[in-house]
Formats: sequence, C-alpha cells, structure tokens
Amino acid sequence: MRLASAGRLIPWFPALGRGLNLVGILLVALPCILAGGLGFTTYAAYGSEAAIGIGLGAAAVVAMGQTLILAARPRLLEPLFGGLDRIYRIHKWLGISALVLMILHQQVEPDFERTVRETGLGELAEEAGEVAFNALLALIAISWFRRLPLIGLEIPYQLWRFSHRFMGVLFAIVVFHQFFVDMPAGADTSLSLLLNGFGLAGIIAWVHTEFVAPQLRRRAFTVSAISRHGDTTSVTLSPKGRAMRWRPGQFAFMRAPQAGLSEPHPFTIASAPRPDGALTLSIKAAGGWTRRLPDHLREGMSVHLEGPYGRFDFRKGGARQVWLAGGIGITPFLAWAESLVAAERRDIHLVYSVRNPEDAIGVEILQAAAARNPRFSYQVVATARDGRLTAEHMIETVPFTIAEADLWFCGPTGLKDGLLKRLKALGQSPRRVRFEHFDFA
Repeated sequence: MRLASAGRLIPWFPALGRGLNLVGILLVALPCILAGGLGFTTYAAYGSEAAIGIGLGAAAVVAMGQTLILAARPRLLEPLFGGLDRIYRIHKWLGISALVLMILHQQVEPDFERTVRETGLGELAEEAGEVAFNALLALIAISWFRRLPLIGLEIPYQLWRFSHRFMGVLFAIVVFHQFFVDMPAGADTSLSLLLNGFGLAGIIAWVHTEFVAPQLRRRAFTVSAISRHGDTTSVTLSPKGRAMRWRPGQFAFMRAPQAGLSEPHPFTIASAPRPDGALTLSIKAAGGWTRRLPDHLREGMSVHLEGPYGRFDFRKGGARQVWLAGGIGITPFLAWAESLVAAERRDIHLVYSVRNPEDAIGVEILQAAAARNPRFSYQVVATARDGRLTAEHMIETVPFTIAEADLWFCGPTGLKDGLLKRLKALGQSPRRVRFEHFDFA
C-alpha cells in the first residue's frame, strides 16, 4: 500500500514491530502458538512426527484464517495494532508464516493409515488439501515475491489483486480438508473447535470483504474539480449523499469505475474537513493506476471512497513538533495545516523537501496557516537549488531544539532513515518519531 500521503500512500515497510502495538502482535501470535501446541500435545501419543505435522498444519490454518480476518480491514482492531498500515504489515507476515508452516506440514505429513479407518470423504478431503496447498503456495509466493529482487520485475497490481481474491476459496478447501480428513478417533476436541472457529471466521471475513463490505462501506462522490501540477493531479470530490467524516491525516480507498480504474487504491485526504463534505486528493503519477488517472478522470464522473482509516494524528503529539515531508508526502501535512486554528498552542515547524521549487504543492495552504497561527512555520527545501536536505540544515533552521520535539514523517523511507541516523549521531534524536507504512503498486 502506500505511506499515508494523499497522493497515494507512499511505499514503506520497515522492520516488523517498529511502531507496532505489542497487543496486536500478541493477538495474532498467541492463537497460532496455541494451535501448534494443541496439535502437538493432542497427537503426541501417535509419535513425534505425527504430532509435529499436526501442530504445523494447525498453526498454518489459524495463521491463514487470521490473514483473511485482517484483510477485511476491521476498524475495531485498528487501535490494538496501531493503525491499518500496521494491520496490513502483520497481514503480510502472517501470510508468509502460513506459507512456511504449510511447506513444513507437507514435509512432515502425519501418517495415520495404520490407526484410522479410511473413508471416501476422508480421501477426498486429503486430495483437496493437496490441491489447495499447491494453489495457496503459488498465490502466497506471488504476494511475497511481488517485486523480484535484482532483476526488478514487478507483478502488475491488477494481476496481484485478482489472484488475491481466490485466497478465500482456497482457504475454504483447506478448512474442508482439516474438517473431514480421516483422523484417529477419541482425541481431545479442543483443537478441532479452535481450527473450526478460525476456519469459519476466515471464510466469513473473506465473504464480507469480497461481497458485503463493498456495498456497505462505499461512499459516492462526484469529481467537482481537477488540476494538474507537474506529475501530481489534485482531485476535489463532493459527496453525493451523506458526507464522510474524517480527521486530518486519515486516508481512504478510492476507485473510479467510470474512468476504467475500478481497483481500490489508498490516498490520504489532503484537506481538512469542510462544512460541505468536499475533500481533496493529490495523486502523484507513480504506478500504472496513478499514471492513467489524469487522462481518464473527468469532472462530473462518479467515484467511490471507502474509509476513513489511519491513526496519523499530530494532536496526539507533544508541545513541540517537526513535520518532515518528502515530495508527495506533503499531503497529510496540508490537511493538518489547513485544520490549524489561531488558538493552536503547539510549536510546529514543517520541513518540505522537493526536487525543484515548482514541484511544491499546497504552498498557499501553508502560507495561510502561518499567517493564521504564529506558532506554525515552514520551509521548502528544493534540493536541485538548495542541495540535499541534511540533519545539520534542520538543526540550524528549526526554531526549537529537535531533541525536545516529536517528528512526524511522510515521504521516501531513505530520507527518513538517513536524517534520523545523522540526527542521532549529532545528539539530536527526536523524542518520538511517527509515520505510517504502506506499499501499493
């Protein structure tokens, strides 16, 4: 997906756990561990190989079920994980974990032929499991290796998303396999209850994602204005019915079927809430979908938004804040700046890095915010003119000590990592660093 910036969330996925809520990690890890442990202990009497095989398979089923649950974008879980971006981060690693567990389960496949009475339904379930295993192996591998290293080959997003839609069908076959495959009688039913629960929950979540949520969550908007600024397109949308309620810094998924752009893509809302419910998205041409949008979208067209999502909110920060934007990463900060009132008591300084001065968007919004509130200031650093943005430059120009401030970031991950590393070396590490992760093609 993309980092929370209105012109398509810009891609990031730092190390797993960074910025993640520990509650969210435990929430998905413990059921997998429990399933694996129950599988081992329940069938330990049939030998270590059988027990290990069942444990691996049980953990794989629970992990796969949870990937489908998280893919449903459950809003109630956002606070536990730290935002939808973190949910997708864990969703990805759960899928990878399920892949590894399935491969291991296949290698240590339990053999109960001498201890169970085989049935026709059990044989069918076993064969179905083989088919589902190979198909899921291919789909998860596509997700994992979507961008092939070294050669730079990238699977088109449309193909990737189309293949993803079959996950629920294949998972249903896996659930059928674990439900009907021939197993020794008299075993503790705790494992079966756990696997059936996660299996059913995963299937329901997939059905909800594919068929129910698109009808319930979508809001209809009309394109009321389109403007071009270099390779960035700003789109103003007006609600057709009930307006969407959002906080500055949140994002929504947009799809434009009338323009031939039916796949949903996430974009941060680049404007503060307005009385008429209108909102602005600033979309940079970076992938196939975003490159086609300026030529296909027209005023008067209908588009659909789903949201809002995200927990990128500067009002949860401290009294002193540095906002750091790289390129199209300015978009959440434009919404924040527009929302600032004269009574805002935080000291805020925005550093906006672009390549050329003409690449900067929304400068009029920043100017208005600075005029409205003397505690807000900003600077535009055009690297082609001013040179690369450095930590030393930030220390010199930010009107307060960076080490005493929170840093909010949106932009290329290399910019963030390089500046934070240098700030640390200079003894000016911010108190806290906040950013969101996303990687959509």
